[in-house]
Amino acid sequence: MLLVLLAYLGGVLTIVSPCILPVLPFVFARADRPFLRSGLPMLVGMALTFALVATLAAVAGGWAVAANHYGRLAAVALLALFGLALLFPGFGDRLMRPLVTLGGRLSQSADQQGEGVSAILPSLLLGIATGLLWAPCAGPVLGLILTGAALQGANVQTTLLLIAYAAGAATSLALALLIGGRVFAAMKRSLGVGEWVRRGLGAAVLVAVVAIALGLDTGFLTNLSLASTNRLEQGLLDRLHGQQTKQASTNPAPAAQQAETLPVEGMLPSLDGAVEWLNSPPLSAEALKGKVVLVDFWTYSCINCLRSLPYVKAWADKYRDQGLVVIGVHAPEFAFEKNIDNVKKAVADLKVDYLVAIDNDYAIWRAFNNQYWPAHYFIDAKGRIRHHHFGEGEYDESERVIQQLLAEAGHSQVSSDVVKVTGIGAQQASADLNAVESPETYLGYERAENFISPGGFVRDASHSYADASPQLNQWALKGDWTVSDERATLNAADGAIVYRFKARDLHLVLGPSSDGKPVRFHVTIDGAAPGADHGMDVDDNGDGTITGQRLYQLVRQSGGARERVFEIRFLDPGAQAYAFTFG
Repeated sequence: MLLVLLAYLGGVLTIVSPCILPVLPFVFARADRPFLRSGLPMLVGMALTFALVATLAAVAGGWAVAANHYGRLAAVALLALFGLALLFPGFGDRLMRPLVTLGGRLSQSADQQGEGVSAILPSLLLGIATGLLWAPCAGPVLGLILTGAALQGANVQTTLLLIAYAAGAATSLALALLIGGRVFAAMKRSLGVGEWVRRGLGAAVLVAVVAIALGLDTGFLTNLSLASTNRLEQGLLDRLHGQQTKQASTNPAPAAQQAETLPVEGMLPSLDGAVEWLNSPPLSAEALKGKVVLVDFWTYSCINCLRSLPYVKAWADKYRDQGLVVIGVHAPEFAFEKNIDNVKKAVADLKVDYLVAIDNDYAIWRAFNNQYWPAHYFIDAKGRIRHHHFGEGEYDESERVIQQLLAEAGHSQVSSDVVKVTGIGAQQASADLNAVESPETYLGYERAENFISPGGFVRDASHSYADASPQLNQWALKGDWTVSDERATLNAADGAIVYRFKARDLHLVLGPSSDGKPVRFHVTIDGAAPGADHGMDVDDNGDGTITGQRLYQLVRQSGGARERVFEIRFLDPGAQAYAFTFG
């Protein structure tokens, strides 16, 4: 119920999102009509159409993207006709005549009922068109819902969350419609300019259609910071997640006193479904009875996973002979992480010698009902989940849990100290998180934010992007790129990515060309070579090479977190860029 409420609140906040602005003229254009016969059908049609489009996106991936694209084109054409109908009453009468006739035929009743039906049908059709246009106007809340659907499969909960999100947006738009109706009526009474108001709304609709056709609704408008709801929505998510993490990881009592403070959270679910096991033959939950087990959900390009990895490795080494079994469940975030050879190479490069289950189909992920990278689940010798922790940090507390569970299992020589770990490169502990003001940023259009190249994204097609000057946490492309749902691919040499960030470290998930050829690149910070501020994958001059699909550390500032302008220029074509992360 909490997630449903969160989705509903996220939908309500859509009303103040900049990319909803082109839709509002369509709502207010019917503000002078009876709400039950005009406004309500439009909102119902909009909400149901959005929920359908979003469901298709969750289930059918790229096909739905294409379907939504063509749906948007049809909707733009329909709404342009609607704007012309408002602007030119004679044209509007001719345009609506077939719908009025259809409504009359459907009613087959009294004249009053026929008028009711004829009023409802155009409103419902308008709502369907508006829903197609509104579908991309979603922030982190909808992103969470669709990500969950992709990872856990289509299910009743996903449908309920999408309906809740759509209902929230419909609620806020309904309030706007009711208030707008009063304003509209007052204007007609006091000024007697109802027809001019109608024509003004028609002109506003046409301006909105032009804005949508030019991509301003999902490009420029979505990048405005003044009225953006992304921080509001993300705050709701962070509050929810923060409460869960705090509840999961708070263990103030010493190890010897924690037996009564670790509840039973459930039984270790099935480990079936892994497509392959590394460093071990397949294991079952039953075979692990009598062992204390740490299950670590991770993926090799995740910076948070990499920073927690030294601790997981240290625990595996320290407690292996005392009865601890560590299982790293590799659940991919990007498509290239499903390549088993890539995972094997990463496991070897990272010197991971404990068991790794490759969970490409998210079977184990779903069995745990997991939603996080990294996520640590602690299982006692009876096969019961006794503790979990999401994200980085609180390593001492986690190790105390391991010690307690080993003691409960009858191991008398359990170490009482905690490991001291110093990570190297990207695995080094994060800087002061309070000083990091730049969020994880995806470069594929499915989850991208704060993209400022003029004109916005051109989806799934080659396009030449122009230079731009980013403000904090904004980014742009330069050169000939093809932007797909999860990455941006460079088509010709000398393309670049620029990002203004504030953090100590900057990382970028990159891959070489599709044929595997290395791609050379050059990094600058504030227009100059990085010098002592270079990352482990770049030299002092800023030069480096993409040799595989992984996370690259490009900046590590010796003076701590500062606001800088980062640029990476690729000297060869084919570079694939997925996501920025910071520390």
